[in-house]
Amino acid sequence: MTVMEFFGCGFLAFGPPLAMFSLTIAKDPVRIIILMASAFCWLLSLLLSSLLWFAVVPLRDTLAFGLVGSVLFQEWFRYLIYKLLRKAESGLKKVTDAETQISNNKHVLAYVSGLGFGIMSGAFALVNVLADSAGPGTMGLRGGSDLFFVTSAAATLALILLNTFWGVIGFSALDNRNYLQIAWVLGSHMLLSCLTLLNRDLRYAETLIPAYLILAATAVIAFNVAGGTAKSLKASLALNVNPSRLDVYEEIR
Repeated sequence: MTVMEFFGCGFLAFGPPLAMFSLTIAKDPVRIIILMASAFCWLLSLLLSSLLWFAVVPLRDTLAFGLVGSVLFQEWFRYLIYKLLRKAESGLKKVTDAETQISNNKHVLAYVSGLGFGIMSGAFALVNVLADSAGPGTMGLRGGSDLFFVTSAAATLALILLNTFWGVIGFSALDNRNYLQIAWVLGSHMLLSCLTLLNRDLRYAETLIPAYLILAATAVIAFNVAGGTAKSLKASLALNVNPSRLDVYEEIR
């Protein structure tokens, strides 16, 4: 049972991100490098958050303090990776193939960077939990909740996808100086992180439901920012159902 729970929670949290990586990133070495660089930037933000927590001794036992500092450092490093990639963009165009979209679609860099942030944050959020779920026992005895592992996996999936969408929205907002979208990225990230504090009281529904509502709203904003429309979405769905209708997709696009 413990092994089944381990694989079930692991696939729930990392299955969709793994599919995204395999289908959109794995075949392009430049995208893999950008993904790893973004993941490394997230690690640096975690390092600075740890140093802040270690330095401020009176607030070490205050979980909210470390949480707020961590979110601010993450968003700061998201800005730094944005500046780095924008400066390196002309060089990236020279080393990529003519067929790749990285030189034609500016949102690709944001997507890859956001996914790198998300995968690394999700790994740190869930790896220890998965290790405990593998045995020798499971949660649910002596006051523990048997929903702990599956809710942790679902929350991790939301965090990974949100980081991907935040990357797309944040890069576009910085390009266009759209401060409302920047505020959405920072505000929704802070709100989602603060909601996790409710997990200490086993209030999982009050954490997951708002988290996935935020995820849905952020996905819509990212879709619009990337140039998506209702017509393009309809055409894409029609193409997946009937690949022979490529002419319709090209006409709407």
